[in-house]
Amino acid sequence: MIICDRVNNNEQLNLLGQQRVTQLEAAHWSTFSPLDNNKRTIAIASLALSDFLFRSCELAPDVMYKVFSGAEFDREYLPNYHQELEELLATCDDELALHRALRLYRTEAMAHIAISDVVGQVSLDNSLQRLSSLADALILSALKWLKNHCKARWGTPYNANGEEQELLVYGMGKLGGEELNFSSDIDLIFVYPEMGETQGARKTLDNQTYFTRLGQKLISALNQQTADGFVYRVDMRLRPFGESGPLVLSFAAMEDYYQEQGRDWERYAMLKARLIGGGKQAQQLSTLLRPFVYRRYIDFSVIESLRKMKNMISQEVRRKQLTNNIKLGAGGIREIEFIVQVFQLIRGGRVKALQQKNLLTVLPELVNESLLPQKSAEILENAYRFLRRAENIIQALDDKQTQTLPDLPLDQLRLITAMQIDSWSVFIEQLKAHMEGVHKEFSLLIGEEAPNQESIESIWETLWLSQWESREEFKWQQDIAEHWQEQSTWQRLYDFKHEIDQRTMGQRGRQIFDKLMPRVLWRLHHQQMKEKAVPRVLQVLAKIVSRTAYLELLFENEGALIQLIKLCDKSDWISEYIAKFPILLDELIDPKLLHNPPALSQYTEDLQHSMLRIPEDDVESQMEGLRQFKQAQQLRIAAADISEVLPLMKVSDHLTALAEAILTEVIQQAWQQLTVRFGQPNATAGTDHKGFAVIGYGKMGGIELGYGSDLDLVFIHDSDANDYTNGDKQISSSQFYVKLAQKIMHIFNARMSSGILYELDMRLRPSGNSGVLVIHVDSFADYQLTEAWTWEHQALVRSRIIYGHELLAERFNTIRRNILSMAREPEGLKKDVVEMREKMRGHIDKSTETDIDLKHGLGGLVDIEFLAQYLVLNFSHEFPALTTYSDNVRIFEQLAKHKILTLEQSSQLVDSYCQLRNEGHRAVLQNEASTLPASEFKEIAAPVVSIYHRYLHT
Repeated sequence: MIICDRVNNNEQLNLLGQQRVTQLEAAHWSTFSPLDNNKRTIAIASLALSDFLFRSCELAPDVMYKVFSGAEFDREYLPNYHQELEELLATCDDELALHRALRLYRTEAMAHIAISDVVGQVSLDNSLQRLSSLADALILSALKWLKNHCKARWGTPYNANGEEQELLVYGMGKLGGEELNFSSDIDLIFVYPEMGETQGARKTLDNQTYFTRLGQKLISALNQQTADGFVYRVDMRLRPFGESGPLVLSFAAMEDYYQEQGRDWERYAMLKARLIGGGKQAQQLSTLLRPFVYRRYIDFSVIESLRKMKNMISQEVRRKQLTNNIKLGAGGIREIEFIVQVFQLIRGGRVKALQQKNLLTVLPELVNESLLPQKSAEILENAYRFLRRAENIIQALDDKQTQTLPDLPLDQLRLITAMQIDSWSVFIEQLKAHMEGVHKEFSLLIGEEAPNQESIESIWETLWLSQWESREEFKWQQDIAEHWQEQSTWQRLYDFKHEIDQRTMGQRGRQIFDKLMPRVLWRLHHQQMKEKAVPRVLQVLAKIVSRTAYLELLFENEGALIQLIKLCDKSDWISEYIAKFPILLDELIDPKLLHNPPALSQYTEDLQHSMLRIPEDDVESQMEGLRQFKQAQQLRIAAADISEVLPLMKVSDHLTALAEAILTEVIQQAWQQLTVRFGQPNATAGTDHKGFAVIGYGKMGGIELGYGSDLDLVFIHDSDANDYTNGDKQISSSQFYVKLAQKIMHIFNARMSSGILYELDMRLRPSGNSGVLVIHVDSFADYQLTEAWTWEHQALVRSRIIYGHELLAERFNTIRRNILSMAREPEGLKKDVVEMREKMRGHIDKSTETDIDLKHGLGGLVDIEFLAQYLVLNFSHEFPALTTYSDNVRIFEQLAKHKILTLEQSSQLVDSYCQLRNEGHRAVLQNEASTLPASEFKEIAAPVVSIYHRYLHT
């Protein structure tokens, strides 16, 4: 082995190892003399490097001979500690025998781990896994023996329903994360499911008393110092109420405590909490406690809490002069843990992959979720492995719980030998590089104060905290007065401040708010925001003032605050949208994402990835998840829109692609929920399709969705009339598809805390509101051919399949093409189209003499759409290619291609259409009426009126 060679080549270490082996052979000749040369070489190296191993040989020579003569120390494997202990403890007749057996086994196992770690050079992962598995086995085996022992004395504990109750043990800290170090304490919490009492003994005990006694015995079995040493130092101070609290608690008491009294540092501690041994009750208890640890919103309040904890630790390090501490010092193990765990606490409620206990398991997930750059993760992982390995070796020197670098030259030599580093100076250089890298990452994320914040003049704090009894007091600074000169701006700020002063806010919320508001005022002034930005920003703040997590988010993330102000300045619709759904503030954290919408094809994949975090059986959370995804993506699209990253046509493409992705996911959820009850139609069994399709009409069909657009949909299926589902509860396939349509509509239309998903409009289906929700494709074809009105064929022009399997899509496309290509009597068609248009204009047009309705005014958007529909219906029997597209722009291009319109006419109609849509779009973003001054409108609409009258005059 490499380490044996290094020890042999070092005069000081080799001499020490030889002396110790010789000393043991002299005292225990019969025990150690049988070691062969290879094992003796390992013993020399091991005893030279560890006082703990030498002391163990003196106290338990038989045990240590077994260790040295046993398995290979450089082999990576996990012993079956549980089985070995179960066989060993089966021979124990009393608690003294139990204590002795546990301690001797611990000595044997820890000695083997120490040799494997220091001499055998097994990986850090294997070493931590062995240490943690050994602790689990010792705890559970001792508990099992003591449980049987206590049952014999005091009976068996039951709940009110006669169900046997068990004492469950939570491992906290590194034990919970299965990353225990060599000489660690074990932090435990004892719990049991329900109150009750014992049965089967002369004296009845209540469960609380019974489990308290059992817990005390377990602590004694592990913690008590005897002639054979101890098993583990047991720390119970992390339990509810700490040292003053009861030793054991019921599930209900645990839940009550954490819901009502749990503190920030306890959330941090519970991240690592693991029920040792697992079992069915582990899930029940985890479910009870998860809301305390992982908040459903992104929770930035933890940064300040962790910052305070770190400052307290730093003060303790300075006070106790804990220099050279690789755990608590700047850039030490604790800072790496804080970095990972701050992301877990902030994001873990939304990202299930972060709800894991082990640091090295969570770290790559932070990269996968784009929360941490790959380079930063590599810096942290490399440093963690280096520091944890050094920590384990330092502790294996003498089995002492320390993270301080050794001062003695001999111990320094041992450490660098075990770590295969040539000199102490090289070790210190490597250590310094790792710790400086970690501290840099820590400072960027947590730091001493809130990160990424520019300093602001104290006048803004003075201004916000003053009484504002008069406008003059507010305007005492001249440049502020010049920028916010309108009386209305001062009045809004004045009213807002006095309204907020009357609000009930927690102490923490009030503190953060009073820190945040000076920055808001300064930012509004510094970024030269328009007057209208002020009430919009205040509108958002008024909605979140009692929600400390969102205040923390804006305070801790200067970039998020800047983005909020910019978006509010650009769009009233966006500010109202964020105020209505404050969870969207989470999206402001990363400006790169906000102004960089995904590829059109990416929405489906991103949504699927997002929904994987939510259990399939949690229907309500799935529905909320869909709504939150839609809102977040719409905000990203709107931000790209107002920053001119996306032109109007691309905005509609993105909004339509988003709606299609959501529709697909809704259908999947509805199908899943229904097939659990009824199975699926037999015709679809074993296939990759559902026998179901969705047709998009109007803006959805024309790929022209806006931010608040309804979805005009029609559902069709192609099942056989005699087909049934294959579940335990069979229904006809036609009935199944009706239920599927109803389920889809429910998922879309249900009003939840995050609103509805989309407003669905099903009135374009055959026979309108009186028709069936989902119609067979053949019936759809027959209706279109024999019963549909002209306006329904007009609507068909703007239709397309947006969901469905290939054969059903082809069938619909054939029907659509055939219907649109029918020869029609030109005058009758014109009459029907004009009458419908004038009827709509008479009922809906909001034009006045001064302001013209963008949609319904003469020459407006609807005139352009009706013209396109008329021309397709009138000429498709001659030119079937006119039926290819459902969007107006490409329809006009086709009409020009076939010389029905001139190139100039086509270009004029497309230009007018895009200009009017742009104006309508701008009006939506500013929450303004969809009108234009008459002079501007007529200039845009003039070519439309001319062409419209040419084809549709009466």
